[in-house]
This record gives sequence, C-alpha cells and structure tokens, in this order.
Amino acid sequence: MLMLHEEETVADVAEAVKQIQSTYQSQFQEFLDGLPVKALVFGIKALTALLLFLIGRKLIRILTRLTERSMERAGAEITVRKFVKYLVRAVGYVFLAIVILGIAGVQPTAFATVASSVTVALGLALQGSLANFAGGLLILMMKPFKVGDYIIEDSHKNEGTVKSIGLVYTEIVTLDNRMVVIPNGTLANSSMTNVTAQEQRFLELKVGISYEADLKKAKEILKTLMEEEPLVLHEKEHFVFVSSLDDSAVTLGCRLWVKTPDYWKCKWNLTEQIKLAFDEAGVEIPYGQLDVHIRQE
Repeated sequence: MLMLHEEETVADVAEAVKQIQSTYQSQFQEFLDGLPVKALVFGIKALTALLLFLIGRKLIRILTRLTERSMERAGAEITVRKFVKYLVRAVGYVFLAIVILGIAGVQPTAFATVASSVTVALGLALQGSLANFAGGLLILMMKPFKVGDYIIEDSHKNEGTVKSIGLVYTEIVTLDNRMVVIPNGTLANSSMTNVTAQEQRFLELKVGISYEADLKKAKEILKTLMEEEPLVLHEKEHFVFVSSLDDSAVTLGCRLWVKTPDYWKCKWNLTEQIKLAFDEAGVEIPYGQLDVHIRQE
C-alpha cells in the first residue's frame, strides 16, 4: 500500500510539471506570436516621440527667439531677458517631455506627483536662495536702481556703485574699489537710497564765521564764489543765508544745484575756495577753544 501511494504521488508531481511546462510554452508562444505587433507599436511610438521631440525643439527655439527680441524692443534689462529666455525654454521642454511621456504610456498624474514632490523638497532646502531669487525678480521688474547707480543699503550701511544685478545677488563697488556682494532679498525687503537716480542734486554747504567778522562781506564772498563756479547750475536758484547763531560762530549756509556726477567735485572746489577767499579777506573762521580766567584773591 505504501509503495502504491508513493507511485501515485510521483505521477501527480509529473503531471503538475507537465501542466506548468505546457502553460509556459503556450504563454511564450503567445509572446512570440504577438512580438511583431508589439515591436511595430513600439517602433511607431518611438518614431512619433522622436518626431515630436524634433518639432518641439524647433518650436521652442523659435518661441525663445521671439520672446528675446520682443523684450529687447521693450528695453528690458539684460538679466531679465536672460531669465525669461531660460524660463521659456525650460517650460517648453517640460511640456514637451510630458507629451512624449504620455505617448510612451506614462500617466501625466504620476509625472505631476513626482514633480510636485521634488518641487516641495527643493523649496524647503532652498528657502533663503528662493527669497533672494524673488527679490532679484522684484528688483529687475521694479527697477529701483540699475547698473552704474550709486546706492546705499540702509540695513548694513553698504554703499557703492552697482556693478551687476543678478537673480540672487547684487554686486557693488565701493569708493576704495572693494567688491561687496549683497543678497537681493536684503535689498528688496529693506530701505535703500539711490544717490544717482536723479540727473541733478541739491548741494548745501555750511561755514561758520566769528561774531566779530563782517557778515555782509562774508555773504558777498559766498555769492561771488557760487556765481563763478562753472559746475553750479546757474539757471536754478542759489542763495546764501544765515543758518544759525551758534555759541562761538555765525553759521552761513549756501544752497545750489549741480549735476549729479559733479556733486562731490563741486563741493570740494567750493569748500577750498571759501577757505582761501575768507583768509584773503580777513574773515575769521572760528574753531573750538576754551578761555580760562584765573581769579586771584
């Protein structure tokens, strides 16, 4: 009985193996029968994807050139033109990739899920850089300053001539030729002074004379110096006045207009000429001093 049972078990195993072999053979045969059709479908999809890529790439290049030319005609900054150019190109290729993946059988929802996850991860990792990037876009669009302007950043008192405006950082060159790199987020979110934004600047000089000096004579000297200074804009109003009566001096003020590039040169010229003219005319410019009186009893 035991031997009979073992023979039946071996027969069942052999029958199961035959069935498995038959199933795999039929499936393999079906695969071979359908292979030409699948190869044809794959070839059509691959050819379609290739044609779409070539056509899409050509259209993206045309669209990029048209965008760049239109922004050139609009007078946009070169940094803005480059950014928009790269943005149009990137969006175009992403759209093209989605279309090609759709032809290949990849669901757009799956692609969107992966893209959103990557975007969130990058956003968390690059919070500071994204803030500076957003600040750069605001600066380039609103144009509070441009390359060549002299600016003063009020948060950290950095000042200098703008050398370049990037999407993340702005570079300025100080008067002593140092390069300062300022994050655009700082410039966009704090107060900033653009010294050279206007073509003309208002210049005020103050000088003190002693109480014993001839006030009218000093004022006439200041008026003459302003009228003779070639950097002064004579078509605009300029005048001399008594600014204040201080402890040890009568302070006179001069107000005049100059072209923005001539501001410092005119100020230095007039300051030097005032000192020389007052010395020649005998008008005393007082300086701080302390008089000590000793009383003897």
